[in-house]
Amino acid sequence: MIQKKGRVLLVEDDDEIGKLVIMALNTNDYQYEWGKNGTQAMMLIASYHPDVILLDLGLPDIDGLKVITYTRKLQLTPIIIISARSDESDKISALDLGADDYLIKPFSIAELLARVRVAFRRNAFLDSNVKDDRMLYSNGPLMINYESHTVLLNKTHIHLTNIEYKLLVTLAVNNNRVLTHRYLLKHVWGFESSEDTSLLRVAIATLRKKIEPNSNSIKFIQTYIGVGYRLIQN
Repeated sequence: MIQKKGRVLLVEDDDEIGKLVIMALNTNDYQYEWGKNGTQAMMLIASYHPDVILLDLGLPDIDGLKVITYTRKLQLTPIIIISARSDESDKISALDLGADDYLIKPFSIAELLARVRVAFRRNAFLDSNVKDDRMLYSNGPLMINYESHTVLLNKTHIHLTNIEYKLLVTLAVNNNRVLTHRYLLKHVWGFESSEDTSLLRVAIATLRKKIEPNSNSIKFIQTYIGVGYRLIQN
């Protein structure tokens, strides 16, 4: 008996696209559920506990952006947007709210499956880089508990999206090292190479707002223009 790889939730109202994606997931041994509107999606997110969510933004009842917001109140499950909306503003809005990746329709099934594999690999990458004897990271008022996946600033819990958390941990594991755009895109998003650093810029900006909330707070992330970023030890 073939063991299923993990749980994927597809949120898509187009039957033709939905059937194609479901067939691909089934062929590649993923468990899956299919919600055809935002209401069904939110019920399945709460009950099915998917490992990865494939989310269309143009749903018949509510905007997919509201599904992202709802999900992020509950969990850090990777969200891959599959949408016909190609404007950069739509992409930035989805990423700002906590989406992890954005795929524009029409897309190839091979590329979609590659993005799904990347999402499943992210947690494995983080787990392999956090040693059992070092479950806490401390940097001035900033603390990361790798075991519970929680982040504290001045002893107060701060909510991070899945990508923001992975980005922060990747920087923390490489404390005081400059990490290039290419390195971060590969180890946080799984991209082997990419000229498009907009995902990274948005994630760094939203992460900074949370761990550097005002001008008087300690600065943690240093920018090296055209090169990358470094997490400074305070």
